[in-house]
Amino acid sequence: MSTNRRSFIKKVGVAAAGIGLAPHLVFGQETKGQKLKLGFIGVGLRGMNHVSNALFRKDVEITAICDTDPDMLKLCLAMFDEQGVKHPKLYTSGPYDYRNLLDDKEVEAVIISTPWLLHTPMAVDAMKAGKYCGVEVSAATTLPECWDLVNTHEETGTHLMILENVNYRRDVLAVMNMLREGLFGEMLHYRGGYQHDLREVKFNDGKHFYGHGVEFGEKAISEAQWRTQHSLKRDADLYPTHGLGPLAAYADINRGNRFESLTSHSTKSRGLHKYIVDKAGEDHPNAKLKWKLGDIVTTTISTAMGETMIITHDTNVVRPYSLGFRVQGVNGLTEFDYYDSRVHIDGISEPHRWDEAKTWFDKYDHPLWKKYGEEAEGSGHGGMDFFVLNAFVESAKQDIAPPLDAYDAAAWSAVTPLSELSIANNGEPQDFPDFTRGKWIARKPYNWIKDDF
Repeated sequence: MSTNRRSFIKKVGVAAAGIGLAPHLVFGQETKGQKLKLGFIGVGLRGMNHVSNALFRKDVEITAICDTDPDMLKLCLAMFDEQGVKHPKLYTSGPYDYRNLLDDKEVEAVIISTPWLLHTPMAVDAMKAGKYCGVEVSAATTLPECWDLVNTHEETGTHLMILENVNYRRDVLAVMNMLREGLFGEMLHYRGGYQHDLREVKFNDGKHFYGHGVEFGEKAISEAQWRTQHSLKRDADLYPTHGLGPLAAYADINRGNRFESLTSHSTKSRGLHKYIVDKAGEDHPNAKLKWKLGDIVTTTISTAMGETMIITHDTNVVRPYSLGFRVQGVNGLTEFDYYDSRVHIDGISEPHRWDEAKTWFDKYDHPLWKKYGEEAEGSGHGGMDFFVLNAFVESAKQDIAPPLDAYDAAAWSAVTPLSELSIANNGEPQDFPDFTRGKWIARKPYNWIKDDF
């Protein structure tokens, strides 16, 4: 990495701690043809991460940005100045100015990184405008919104990709390789989740991007302006796709398999109240709030092929970060995470003993990570962001279906409203809609091993 890149990353890094604004090198071979003219709707911390990575691609021209926050926009444009790249056209005139960006003929594709409630309306408008659409997670918050994504894709023929970066994590793809090679045998069970202490993200004192305040809404900045409100109003798995996306890919969901039903339960809510009291005292107004979201939400999903999945949402109490993956078949299993990973394969591992995962994961490392792992490591979130952006750009340039499509966006996002219904009805099972309308039976699994993005 050059000195000027290090200098810029250092300057911006304080504002973007934990998000990963570090740039990366150009990804692999460039598809022949003109550069992809890319627009961004929303350049908060997540959107800026995508902008940063896109600035270092030779096959992308960022032509337009829409955002209503002048402070975040200023930080974003500083990245263009640092790289000597001309500023894109700006759309900043209120909450609906993104529609003018979508009318811009100099925009071929868009990436949406806005608050959750805006994802579906903006993605629907983008597809109707004929723009290849990438939407951050989760893609929808209600069942009607899930159907809106699918119906609009089918009516317009415009593609949508849900930008789930964990599907591209190095160990996640190594396990995919092992699964496809048959090491685990016939599959039975999966576990994963989003277990991440976000209390400092949910509250902010308005002075630091990740501070120690207890304000949210208008008094806060970035995600604390909107994300915290969901914990106040909803008892559900609010953010399922980081844990569920990889498991859905393993199980060929929407491609020979599908989710059939789920049941969900939640614990009592204590974590956010304790955080406020510890930081600001019992007399702070926010200490009087009654939080609806249970601190730990557990969801069990059944599939058409007779497998089960357990998904956990745990963001409001103290804990180390973990997605807690488990992949288990008749012949073996792996439990893996950043800090503790292990494998057992029948007939190869010592009976009743775990193998360290590193040897297995090194042997079955995904071809993309073998080739581009060094370049990817600077892109954010351990390199995952490198690959998810590449998958989007390469798909958009060729105008082909992305590896994580509108049906995936709908099925994964449906966990939130379905879990909310189940919890509200004492764990009553909830049936998943078939968003493919029966096409899942004949759709072929995506080849995560041989396909080059």
